[in-house]
Amino acid sequence: PVIGKLLHKRVVLASASPRRQEILSNAGLRFEVVPSKFKEKLDKASFATPYGYAMETAKQKALEVANRMHQKDLRAPDVVIGADTIVTIGGLILEKPVDKQDAYRMLSRLSGREHSVFTGVAIVHCSSKDKAGGYGIQALGGMLVESVHGDFLNVVGFPLNHFCKQLVKLYYPPRPEDLRRRVKHDSIPAADTFEDLSDVEGGGPEPAQRDAGSRDEKAEAGEAGQAAAEAECHRTRETLPPFPTRLLELIEGFMLSKALFTACKLKVFDLLKDEAPQKAMDIASKVDASAYGTERLLDICAAMGLLEKTEQGYSNTETANVYLASDGEYSLHGFIMHNNDLTWNLFTYLEFAIQEGTNQHHRALGKKVEDLFQDAYYQSPETRLRFMRAMHSMMKLTACQVATAFNLSHFSSACDVGGCTGALARELAREYPRMQVTVFDLPDIIELAAHFQPPGPQAVQIHFAAGDFFRDPLPSAQLYVLCRILHDWPDDKVHKLLSRVAESCKPGAGLLLVETLLDEEKRVAQHALMQSLNMLVQTEGKERSLGEYQCLLELHGFHQVQVVHLGGVLDAILATKVAP
Repeated sequence: PVIGKLLHKRVVLASASPRRQEILSNAGLRFEVVPSKFKEKLDKASFATPYGYAMETAKQKALEVANRMHQKDLRAPDVVIGADTIVTIGGLILEKPVDKQDAYRMLSRLSGREHSVFTGVAIVHCSSKDKAGGYGIQALGGMLVESVHGDFLNVVGFPLNHFCKQLVKLYYPPRPEDLRRRVKHDSIPAADTFEDLSDVEGGGPEPAQRDAGSRDEKAEAGEAGQAAAEAECHRTRETLPPFPTRLLELIEGFMLSKALFTACKLKVFDLLKDEAPQKAMDIASKVDASAYGTERLLDICAAMGLLEKTEQGYSNTETANVYLASDGEYSLHGFIMHNNDLTWNLFTYLEFAIQEGTNQHHRALGKKVEDLFQDAYYQSPETRLRFMRAMHSMMKLTACQVATAFNLSHFSSACDVGGCTGALARELAREYPRMQVTVFDLPDIIELAAHFQPPGPQAVQIHFAAGDFFRDPLPSAQLYVLCRILHDWPDDKVHKLLSRVAESCKPGAGLLLVETLLDEEKRVAQHALMQSLNMLVQTEGKERSLGEYQCLLELHGFHQVQVVHLGGVLDAILATKVAP
């Protein structure tokens, strides 16, 4: 309704952006396009926030057009709309590229990294082709964007919803009864809000005054007023806050995880793999569980898209066959059991971890933990094997991406430090037939690692060496690999490990890090932030940003840092050792 308020006004859009024109046209707004001639040369350093810079630029664009039209036109516009879109990454503001080379440099900077988009909009009430950051999300450029957190139209270049809210503030001040209710909400009022109001700019008639009337009329009016007051106490549909669907999903999310964990522990997906549909009662008898409880578990697994439910019974989806059955090449069963048997218990002590700033193995195990890995993860052959299966299942998913993230063909030897089962070593050997790969890990791990290695031509390229990477000499290599190792340790131990790697490297040697990178502001990389919290509960370490890793690497003589986002949850960083 508020857009209709502008139908008989002269509205000017101070932008040549076809996307902004499209958004406003689709919303039903009629307007002229007069591109602003304002030179976007404001001092970025003088603004406390990126959006402050975008807002000021939008305002100056609109004012320039308003002033120019006021001087040249017989009829000045009623409203001028200015807008400016910027992209920020690591505190750096990116605007429209000046040429193709500049666009390429911007895209290279943004590639694989989350970034923020700000659109400032200014509405000047006159009576009282390149995109920022080098890509356009609405067309082919959208193929470069994995996800948007926030307002999609803001990224395109014009936050329509927020624009309409500002128009409401301009043209429709709150009614007295709204102020009495003191109801706080941030939504555009319902249509009836607009229909009963006169034009606040002075064009509409004043409401007619009622005569006082008789005493009976006054009594009736009093009763009606009391009824209205009682009705006032009840919120209407329009004034209620939006239903918190997403919040409820977060609150109950742990239930879904536990249902998945339980189905995996009962081997439900193994039972149904490549089999005809089975009835709940038959499945219950095979997993030694009640038919009543099993049916409920199967139903929620079907609702989560893990099983298919038909009149014939329950069967696996392709996702369950590939990732949830325990014998699949890319099975996550080991990782799920690690989360069920260890991580789940540790997270019940999250409050203590937050208060104390330490991991919670001592509470989960009921004893003091001196050596984190030996006392917690490797305390028995069963727990050691569980940990190795978890690491193996995750590495199988990403090993190919890690091995091919960079061209490593000029390295003839590699050492996978803390390489566990050798899943990554095998992929490196497959990708680079001339490379000899050494897996270096604790003796208890090396003892079992060979059991995870299938036969094949890569076996002759892979060697296993036992040792402690904090104490024992590292095997000689041209390329050292630390895959999901540094996030387990605090800064002092990270410095110690990087120092030992640097001492083993000759100039020109490489260091390949694989971690989950935080965004520089630590605001939007939800998975990485969750993993950093997970590290607090489980280990002594934390997740870090690219900037933090780059500083660590440079302190130990590693430069020429390159980074590639691997498309899942991991990032690869390659650095080169230079001569001191």
